[in-house]
Amino acid sequence: MLADIERKILRILYNYSAGRRRMPSMDELMIKTGKTQKDITRALINLEDQLYIIWDNKKLVESIRILQGWEQREKPARPTSGNTDYWTQY
Repeated sequence: MLADIERKILRILYNYSAGRRRMPSMDELMIKTGKTQKDITRALINLEDQLYIIWDNKKLVESIRILQGWEQREKPARPTSGNTDYWTQY
């Protein structure tokens, strides 16, 4: 599960790439998020570790490539018993 800042940055990156056909600069990310450069860099590294983005050149935010534009949602586990649960629990 993504932290709030990571989710926000991921959405900003996605919206910039789709709407403006480019990635935002670090200054634009700082304005949009209200966070420091250190906080943004930490969040971007976390996004890369969780395979949401690829960030080859850590000096340029513009070099980021998005792998997933949305947060992954965990699917609920399916019951292992037969269909009797439907009749007894619902």
